[in-house]
Amino acid sequence: MGDDRELPRYRVLTGPDDASFCWRVSEALDLGYELHGSPSVTFNGDRVIVAQALVLRQDGHAGV
Repeated sequence: MGDDRELPRYRVLTGPDDASFCWRVSEALDLGYELHGSPSVTFNGDRVIVAQALVLRQDGHAGV
């Protein structure tokens, strides 16, 4: 997300339920996204996998 392209209004982040996933969601929030609904959680037989939908704020500006 470090380029000059316009950010998508909607995105879904997925990954193992770990600190790295939490940081990815936190970075998206810092860019101006808001959580959209509750996270989804599943178990793939090895570890817990989470998904979180995010939407860009209506003003489209980063929340810095």
